[in-house]
Formats: sequence, C-alpha cells, structure tokens
Amino acid sequence: MNEKFIRNIFYYKNYYLDFFDTLRPEVKKKFNWTLQLIATVKHIPEKYFKHLTGTTGLFEIRVEIGSDTFRVFCFFDEGQLIILVNGFQKKSKKTPEKEIEIAEKLKKQYFDEK
Repeated sequence: MNEKFIRNIFYYKNYYLDFFDTLRPEVKKKFNWTLQLIATVKHIPEKYFKHLTGTTGLFEIRVEIGSDTFRVFCFFDEGQLIILVNGFQKKSKKTPEKEIEIAEKLKKQYFDEK
C-alpha cells in the first residue's frame, strides 16, 4: 500500500498500547486497519470514527468483530494530529460515563504537560 498520510496518530503514554496488548489477534488486525483508514482517508465513515457529543472534542474509534464492540477515545491536537488515549470493550448500548471521564482527564493531562 502506497497511501499518503493526511493525519498523524500519536499514542499518549501507554494507555492505548496497554489496551491493544490485551486484544485478540483479529481485533488487533482490525484496529490497525482502522487506524490506517483514519490516517489516510479524507472523509472517515462515522462507522469507524465518530465525534462524541457532550464532550470537549473527544472522538471514538469504533471497531466491531462479530458481536464484540471495542472503542478507543482520541482527540485532535494541532490540526491533523490525533492523540489516542484509553480503550475498552463496549458491553452495553450506551458508552460508559466512567470511560468518557477517564478520556477527558487524560486529554486535560496531555495538554497540561505540553
């Protein structure tokens, strides 16, 4: 694949990587494919990348394998730089408030340390 990157993806500390290490190989493969899509496609389908309303600019990266659903929160910094933070396996229809609070806290921490 010789695709041009229009966005850069950065892992804040080890939050995403620690989550990624817990995943089954087929889920890891789908996350890698989804991240490449986000980095290279101008208009990302909402099925894979969605803004979370009621947050301070958080987005969720969405991956589904069979009936299993996984989410990773992220946000933008300086235009086309996407910062990945916490991830989790979604087990209910509604995104857990606790996970959103963690992502908001990590986003604040990221910008405070910058």
